[in-house]
Amino acid sequence: MTRFSSSKSSRRAFLGGVLATAATPLLAGAPAVSLRPKMRAATLGQPTAVNTLLRDSRVTGDIVFAVADATTGDLLEARNEAMGIAPASVTKAITALYALDTFGPTHRFTTTVAAVGEIKDGVLNGDLVLAGGCDPTLDTKALAELAKQLKEAGLREVRGKFMIFENALRPLRTIDPDQPDHLGYSPAVSGIALNYNRVHFEWKRGAGDYTVTMDARAAPYRPDVTMARMQIVERSTPVYTYEDTGAVDKWTVAKGALGKEGSRWLPVRHPGLYAGDVFATLVRSHGIVLKAPVLVEEMPDGTTVASVKSSPLRDILRGMLKYSNNLTAEMVGLAATRQRATRAPRLAASARQMNLWAMEVLGMSNPAFVDHSGLGGASRVSAQDMVRALSAVHRNAVLRPLLKPVHLLDKDGRLTNDHPVKADAKTGTLNFVSGLAGYITTPEGRDLVFAIFCADEDIRATITRANRERPKGARPWAIRARRLQRQLLARWGSAYGV
Repeated sequence: MTRFSSSKSSRRAFLGGVLATAATPLLAGAPAVSLRPKMRAATLGQPTAVNTLLRDSRVTGDIVFAVADATTGDLLEARNEAMGIAPASVTKAITALYALDTFGPTHRFTTTVAAVGEIKDGVLNGDLVLAGGCDPTLDTKALAELAKQLKEAGLREVRGKFMIFENALRPLRTIDPDQPDHLGYSPAVSGIALNYNRVHFEWKRGAGDYTVTMDARAAPYRPDVTMARMQIVERSTPVYTYEDTGAVDKWTVAKGALGKEGSRWLPVRHPGLYAGDVFATLVRSHGIVLKAPVLVEEMPDGTTVASVKSSPLRDILRGMLKYSNNLTAEMVGLAATRQRATRAPRLAASARQMNLWAMEVLGMSNPAFVDHSGLGGASRVSAQDMVRALSAVHRNAVLRPLLKPVHLLDKDGRLTNDHPVKADAKTGTLNFVSGLAGYITTPEGRDLVFAIFCADEDIRATITRANRERPKGARPWAIRARRLQRQLLARWGSAYGV
């Protein structure tokens, strides 16, 4: 059998880091010898039952997988397991481990408001700074708490500028430039993110024409936004257009595409100005008037007058993996690299650092992630590498508690919660790409690790940028791929129980 087992010393170091209250970056003291496992050459034949499943699935393109004993790393069954393939959001499982190793599970990100100058009799004779601390879950309620703290501190007036510091992470206009402008899952990235850097667009048709709102809602707050604007235009297509005016996200929407009423979240391309716009509105409700927000490259020296902390990192990552939030993945991945390198890297460079970490610590042989979310279609990883990583962290249950259950199919082909085989995994979906990787517990109690990737790159290459939201054929292809994945899990859980 082929054995996947990463170095014992690296595994102990990693697990010690993620389970400690404060973690120390491991690459600073990486050992001189390679920690990648040495694999014995092996060829695993495909059982007839599996070949039948693959044929009947009607999933076009490449199908690769590997399943192994979680404790020993012994490979049990595989197909094209060394082939690099687009992992989509399965990437986030590696990002979660990278962030945990860097910060520890109890780490909290802090957003602050600082006063630059003297506060006397409630008057700040200087500037006020809203500073992002890389919290991907910051919302309007948190900004409202900051505004409340300013009021409670006795601040009544700010005579200087209102500044926004977002450069704790290098600002990016979008996660993946190949995605259409209007898709909320590819927003801008920076050191501050409000409501996952999305603005809520809502329309209603009245007796005359439509009324439109753009707001930053998070119950019970619904502050209007001025830095993102929408205009309804007499046309049928395109549905949306976007123009970056430097300080305002300017949108138009086709009137012919609107029904009586509706809403959707649109991405924000200027996250610092968006947070500043909303914060100024919330502060004004307490009688404090701020000037128009301006961005600053460097954080000025000042005194913290208000702050809010995020939930612990483990909870943030659990939500990221459950809802597959791209912004959270990019922010925690970039923040982890910044923590290790003491500077804010570009996205591709940060992904390369995560690749090196995964090789040294998880025993992966050749990961080629281009981002931390999996949204970039150029990422490549093999099924055997994913199995190595999952096996490396299995014993101390670092990742599995953060993953969501996968419902398998009963004998009639319907999803059931009562299947004797239990699975927890991370899904991944792009157009004509479907991935699944995680853990299986057989009815006999044996734990397995697995990775399954399906991708039809030939069809993907024909999809234009404008059609990437709902390309023809993508949904039925994804349904077939997910069904095949669940059939494989049920088979493995039954075949390799002991």
